[in-house]
Amino acid sequence: MKKKIKSIFLTGFAAMIPVGVTIYIISFLIKTMDKLVKIIPHRFQPDELLGFHVPGLGIIFTLVLMFVVGLITKSYLGGKAVSVGEWIVDKIPFVSGIYKGVKQLVDAIFSDKHKSFRKAVLIEYPRRGLFSIAFVTGDSQGEVQEKTAEKHINLFVPTTPNPTSGFYIMIPEKDVINLDMSVEEAFSLIISGGIISPNNGNNGKNNNKA
Repeated sequence: MKKKIKSIFLTGFAAMIPVGVTIYIISFLIKTMDKLVKIIPHRFQPDELLGFHVPGLGIIFTLVLMFVVGLITKSYLGGKAVSVGEWIVDKIPFVSGIYKGVKQLVDAIFSDKHKSFRKAVLIEYPRRGLFSIAFVTGDSQGEVQEKTAEKHINLFVPTTPNPTSGFYIMIPEKDVINLDMSVEEAFSLIISGGIISPNNGNNGKNNNKA
């Protein structure tokens, strides 16, 4: 009886965690976006005009704000203003380093011509005989590639259970093993520590070059 009760409890717990975490994240995002409304003068804020609080207005306001900023940035004067602002930020020690790093990351993620993680691959790391999943971020170029005898590719090796942290390595293309799993499936495998394993892989293709 104890084992049965424990099994039922664990089943319910496992079912609630994904739902609970999803609701928490969505709730957090909505509350964060609602706070952006406070940049509007107090007398013009929706809560003051309506007389009561409407959850989710921050989402609409954020989307409208993003659209307006996008329009301004794409205009000639807006582009010049952004350039002047970046020039000023570039002159501020420490702040310029943070801004450039964040800007490069955002450009890499949202650029149509460059995907941050092109595909998931397998490499022998941290030593021969041990394997780790990595993500291809691009081909090595410039001075780095010129000073190496072979063609190298750039990889991001994530950590478990937090795949947003990790490190960047360059590896000869011939040492990279292709995987059939998608980037999303690889993320699930890494986050779960190997518990969630995709079943669509084809071992006959794993020895192909990246």
